[in-house]
Amino acid sequence: MKGMALLIMLPLWVSQAMAESGCVFTVWDQFQETALLHHGEQSAYLFTGNEIRVDADGAPNAYHPDDVSLQCTQGEGFKGLDCPANGGYPKHSWWRSAIVADPDNPAQAYVQPEGTFKGFLVSRTSLQDEQKVMTDPQRYVDSRSVPYLVFPGDFYKKKGTGTLGDFGYALNLSNGKSSPFIIADIGPARATLGEMSIALASALGGDNPNPRTGAGTPSGTVVYIIFPRSKKTPDWPLSLQTMNDTVNILLNSAGGEVMLKTCAGSLQ
Repeated sequence: MKGMALLIMLPLWVSQAMAESGCVFTVWDQFQETALLHHGEQSAYLFTGNEIRVDADGAPNAYHPDDVSLQCTQGEGFKGLDCPANGGYPKHSWWRSAIVADPDNPAQAYVQPEGTFKGFLVSRTSLQDEQKVMTDPQRYVDSRSVPYLVFPGDFYKKKGTGTLGDFGYALNLSNGKSSPFIIADIGPARATLGEMSIALASALGGDNPNPRTGAGTPSGTVVYIIFPRSKKTPDWPLSLQTMNDTVNILLNSAGGEVMLKTCAGSLQ
């Protein structure tokens, strides 16, 4: 009954706080215990979060087969940015959603045969460059260099939340650091909102964010604004300059950082 009371009471106090603060967003919905606020005139919604998890997917050096036997958080001698077990490999059936299977032996992950990251597995993201073959690491969105957000599976299925390739903007209210981003990956169904790429975590104040151990992630409250139906055609690849320019226009149309801070304050 306590959980039910939270679902009923949350919109009431949020609505009152927003009315008093001058926030133009209104209560829209809730995902788990996170309130979602929707802009009345623009195709945009926002939410805040204090929990940040870092996703290495899409980086060409995310996973290495030599790391399979190592313990994820306390193990030493890792070659990859993350632990293969965190990508489901090799024990779980879902690993193919995070790691590319070998076309000649689908029971095994594909190992890069040449290049800078020869010997590493190919880590995939849900957003992809359809013009490149599945085994090409450049087909995917590189976590090291591209600021992206991961949607939990159930959140992605929720009507109105947007789709892969849509744009967003994140502002760390604790240190003032911010960054545009793109929706590039889909995670477990009931994951917590706030999982992001290495690049986005770094932009928000992280210090060498570690996807494997969680060390170096930025602290504080982050407000995220998402712009559904904003993706380009094609949605990937996309230059960082295009991302910046597009998000600047979208953010200004929704009231800019001032409005983000105003509305986020009503959620504290």
